[in-house]
Amino acid sequence: MPIGFKVDHERRLVYSWGVERFTDDDVFAYQRNVWSRADVQGYDELVDMTDVKEIAVPSGERVRDLAKLSVTMDAPRESKFAIVAPSDFAFGLGRMYEAYRGLEQGSKKQVQVFRSLEDALIFLGLDRDPPSRI
Repeated sequence: MPIGFKVDHERRLVYSWGVERFTDDDVFAYQRNVWSRADVQGYDELVDMTDVKEIAVPSGERVRDLAKLSVTMDAPRESKFAIVAPSDFAFGLGRMYEAYRGLEQGSKKQVQVFRSLEDALIFLGLDRDPPSRI
């Protein structure tokens, strides 16, 4: 799966990143596999799309489906979700996801999309060293 992730329990953060090609199946599998884990419930999330070269999404409807699924997996506790999307296409999809998720009743994650990792870290309150992929 071209989506890697690391759980940082000290920071209560799930740090994820894409590599090369992001597909619809990859994103839904990531959502189901990672966010069904009890040990990350209520954690903040950072998804870095910087190294993604291609995004294969069949339709905007699938972005809405992902937002709906994500909300059903939210912990009762409020958290933040930052998406780093330097490319115009990734940024647009991220903003679409942000809007759809915000419209879903019961959403517990505050989602924002950024062009840079630095801005995303500020939003998450993580102004010290960025997370590592190791």
